[in-house]
Amino acid sequence: MKSTLTRLAILAALFSSAAGAQHSAYSGEEKREIKALSDEEIRQYRSGAGMGYAQAAELNSFPGPMHVLELADKLSLSPDQRAATRRLMNEHKAEARAIGAKLVEAEAALDRLFAGGRVDEAALAGQVRRVAVVQGEYRLSHLETHRRMQSLLTAEQIRRYGDLRGYAGGGDAHKQHGNSNH
Repeated sequence: MKSTLTRLAILAALFSSAAGAQHSAYSGEEKREIKALSDEEIRQYRSGAGMGYAQAAELNSFPGPMHVLELADKLSLSPDQRAATRRLMNEHKAEARAIGAKLVEAEAALDRLFAGGRVDEAALAGQVRRVAVVQGEYRLSHLETHRRMQSLLTAEQIRRYGDLRGYAGGGDAHKQHGNSNH
């Protein structure tokens, strides 16, 4: 009898803590300015940060200009390559910041729909689509920048970049993509 009561008490405690953990998954986030975005995410979007949006490019031998500039000496970039990479980076950052600000505002508008207490189906669908479109623009900006960056480097620099960044296979994908400009 005592062991049965002990088992029941343990099971009750387990279910209670599991239910509490599920209940508190978003605990504290209700105080956020924009419920779906942390302050850090808002800061990153507004600064044009990568946030993993270009991972498909980065991990397939399409380097990003920020990291290329960080590794400029180790990649033996020419003065022309450095200047072109800086230009690409500056253009991209300006574009990404503008799109990031639009994305933060689109998320804020979505949040305001729900904060109002009543959400019209058509308004909800329209705002979710707007958020999705702006997220797509943000990702495209990052991916396109990596695509453009690849053409500024030699095959050997791309291979070296992959090695320096710790990617297996270095720049093998550079040859697979048919980039033989260098």
